[in-house]
Amino acid sequence: MMPAVAEIVRSGFVEGHHYGSIVALDSAGGVEWAVGDVAAPVLPRSCNKPVQALGMVRAGLDLPDRLLALACASHSGEDFHVEGAREILAGAGLDESALQTPPDYPLDDAAREAVVRAGGGKAPVLMNCSGKHAAMLATCVANGWDTATYRQPDHPLQLAIADTFASMTGEPVAAVAVDGCGAPLLSTSLTGLARAFRRLALGLDGQDRPDPAAARVAGAIREFPAYVSGSRRDERELLTAIPGAIGKAGAESCYAVALPDGRSFALKTDDGAARVRPVLMAAALERSGVLDDPAVDAEAVRRTGRFALLGGGEPVGEIRASF
Repeated sequence: MMPAVAEIVRSGFVEGHHYGSIVALDSAGGVEWAVGDVAAPVLPRSCNKPVQALGMVRAGLDLPDRLLALACASHSGEDFHVEGAREILAGAGLDESALQTPPDYPLDDAAREAVVRAGGGKAPVLMNCSGKHAAMLATCVANGWDTATYRQPDHPLQLAIADTFASMTGEPVAAVAVDGCGAPLLSTSLTGLARAFRRLALGLDGQDRPDPAAARVAGAIREFPAYVSGSRRDERELLTAIPGAIGKAGAESCYAVALPDGRSFALKTDDGAARVRPVLMAAALERSGVLDDPAVDAEAVRRTGRFALLGGGEPVGEIRASF
């Protein structure tokens, strides 16, 4: 059983726990500390997207940095995200009909309400993975690959991504599942995920050699964190608070962050609760002394890790890290 990593505290009473695993790597890539099982394969969900984007860049994808950041995104569906996905498609001579993301509403509450007020409905381009899928299609066009079957695991695009993924994580892919967007979902351990983010942050390939493609993906995330998530997301706030950091959250309470010096972190909870994900990452960063750096906005990082429990509409408790 996974250890308890967070307590659910209401009116001073611990009414429950979240269970999970967390790993912190030092700047050289060694395990600094870990909680739970960080060697078993997991499905990191959208935490994989920056590594998938790297595979696309290596396969010939060439986008402006803001759109490359969008290729790494689980975006909020704000106007600039949607227009960015359309711009990627148009640059490849395609339109929204080529997208094979399931129709959805924007993740962002305000963006979703705006769509509804305007009489709109669910659409593939509004789905949070449309930037990644648009980039996948653009990569296919650049190589002359079939665009109708780009989601298939044996498609040249997906094989190229899988090769990059295994190299960057330093582990063979133990399982290939289907992600929520319909694209292949590759497994790795939390240690492998942290290792891949370390290499991205340092601009290295799977052999720890300088890699301009990895440096470019990391640079896009650093310069355009709102394109990777959204204007009002905790991920954007955290990346803005730590100069040079890169990071990506995923479904089922996955999260990976790497610092410009190579220190990296990855976590997942067993129950997949999104509410505890930023709580744990903020605590992990604090445990490793990241918030002691005067260049870091420590209060902003801590703010991302606060989750209040309400009673009668007022805060009466919190979720707090316990590792």
